[in-house]
Amino acid sequence: MKSNKKELSPKQTEELLGTLKARFEKNMNRHKGLSWNKIQTKLEANSEKLWSLNEMETTGGEPDVVGHDKKTGEFIFYDCSAESPNGRRSVCYDREALESRKEHKPKNNAIDMAIAMGIELLTEEDYRELQELGDFDTKTSSWVKTPSAIRKLGGALFCDCRYDHVFVYHNGAESYYAARGFRGSLKV
Repeated sequence: MKSNKKELSPKQTEELLGTLKARFEKNMNRHKGLSWNKIQTKLEANSEKLWSLNEMETTGGEPDVVGHDKKTGEFIFYDCSAESPNGRRSVCYDREALESRKEHKPKNNAIDMAIAMGIELLTEEDYRELQELGDFDTKTSSWVKTPSAIRKLGGALFCDCRYDHVFVYHNGAESYYAARGFRGSLKV
């Protein structure tokens, strides 16, 4: 049974930190010049952010550190799974889109899921930064934060990478596909 408390047990915390450290050490190209010890200290001091990272992990996101905001001192995590996180696919863009569907509704939507997880959808700029770190979404696609002017007209944006190029597309926000999910970011 899931608790509403956004906190992990000591065992879950230990397991997650082990997973994150192993991923950090395996993918040093994503975070040159950063020290795991400083990141772990920050994580241990913020149980709610750890909970959010665990949500990213359990839905297939494989979160990893991709940067450090020198102004705020925060470390930036993105979902770094090779393909759009499996546990977050087949969702439309937002609640309005979900409610507009008369039939064949998906189980959820990207915006509500991200909010519940305590993360943000990647922006197009974030997505392009991620693609500089490796090959992502070569078979899937991911919803990205959509400008309000586009959303007001019924659309939403998604990205993928084909032919060694990042493509940004549009779709009706109510659409959903088995190969489209969303990637998130979290600052700690």
